[in-house]
Amino acid sequence: MQELAALKQRLEDVHQAHVLEWYHELPEDAQRALLNQLNFIDLSALPALVETYIKKSPTLDLSGLIEPAHYYPYDPASKVRAWDHKAAHTAGEQLLNSGKIAAFVVAGGQGSRLGYEGPKGCYPATPITKKPLFQLFAENLLAAQRRYGRPVPWYIMTSPLNHAATVAFFSEHSYFGLDRSNVMFFPQGVMPSFDIKTGQLLMSSKSEVASNPDGHGGSIKALHSSGALADMRRRGIEHLSYFQVDNPTVRVLDPVFIGLHASAPDSSAEMSSKMVPKAYPDEKLGIFCNVRGKLDVIEYSDMPKELANARDANGQLRFLCGSIAIHIIGVNFIEKLATDPAFALPYHRAEKKISCLNISTGAPVNPTTNNGVKLERFVFDALARCKSSIVYETDRVEEFAPIKNATGTDSVESSRELQTQRAARWLEAANVKIPRTPEGKLECIIEISPLTATSAEELKRSQLPKEIAKGSSLVL
Repeated sequence: MQELAALKQRLEDVHQAHVLEWYHELPEDAQRALLNQLNFIDLSALPALVETYIKKSPTLDLSGLIEPAHYYPYDPASKVRAWDHKAAHTAGEQLLNSGKIAAFVVAGGQGSRLGYEGPKGCYPATPITKKPLFQLFAENLLAAQRRYGRPVPWYIMTSPLNHAATVAFFSEHSYFGLDRSNVMFFPQGVMPSFDIKTGQLLMSSKSEVASNPDGHGGSIKALHSSGALADMRRRGIEHLSYFQVDNPTVRVLDPVFIGLHASAPDSSAEMSSKMVPKAYPDEKLGIFCNVRGKLDVIEYSDMPKELANARDANGQLRFLCGSIAIHIIGVNFIEKLATDPAFALPYHRAEKKISCLNISTGAPVNPTTNNGVKLERFVFDALARCKSSIVYETDRVEEFAPIKNATGTDSVESSRELQTQRAARWLEAANVKIPRTPEGKLECIIEISPLTATSAEELKRSQLPKEIAKGSSLVL
């Protein structure tokens, strides 16, 4: 009872004592669950969060100089900026050969938007064999292990919602051939949800505070608190290859990108990013910009229309660099972000309809308008905290085929088409004849396993067919 009294006082001090309104009605296990949840919430931080993000609605300050981001073009001989591709590749391979690189996937999402009940990483992604996303990433790592003669550790951030299901999926599939000692799972943190008018914590039930995942930026704190950073230190890992779970064509370990990050003269080797040129001004990609002399990502919804639509003398979009959530992040930098309050990432406010209980009556509330605020952090906000940061262009067909929607743009269908396009491109580069219509549309379906090749250069030409028949499906 003394512990309960102390907690109640702490809640009263931050004007949140209502969360214990029904405590004495609850069975013992529900009481314990509520107390455990409350003990994980940083109560002392709540007043500042309410004052900053609930009572106010922070607006993005775009005053001052905003310029397009500089970038390393995909073609190293480009007139935009020539650079030494071979040197970058060599530097990246050296780090991989030395065991200094690990992979990190943000995999907290569910497949509900795809009509799939389960972790999104379990979703069948490939066009023919329907391999799940997690298997594709595992095969990338197995291919790297074969190439570099050592395993690449893999850190997987789940969410409280899908953690157990994700771990069970890997166990059921024998970790897709990986040594389980080199795979570490940990859930991201959560944030309580707030009433949009009062700043009070919303209750999803009499025994639970409404909460939401703390965003991909929460990965910084989770890497530290889970012990993943300590594990990296033990293994001698210096850099993390960061990607999100919904992109089946991501190059999980790209030596050129790693090498640029670690050795480019204008990189501090703290955090580097990949981009694709935006297809059109309103494409739903964040935009890399130089804001008051620092690299940053401006959300597409926050970018002023006149800047989003601006074009140069050649008719190309001035603000061209679309963010695709692929980064290399230095382990030292992650530790600084996670432990130094001066480097902590800001929160972003999102107004949402949140089902909850009426605090006065205990009756369920199913809102028809936004009644709550969720707070989350974005990992790209770390870019502005770098001493210097670089952006590297990649090809959309080569490395950006996200599965976000059931139909339309960034859908299952569009992703599988892009996977086939990439496979056809690789085979044509090896002089394999691919059936196409007069307009260039593919008349076959092709799937290439990462165990066969993770780039066109890795294909073994002697093992390839000379041509593919019209209407056929080929798995390599």
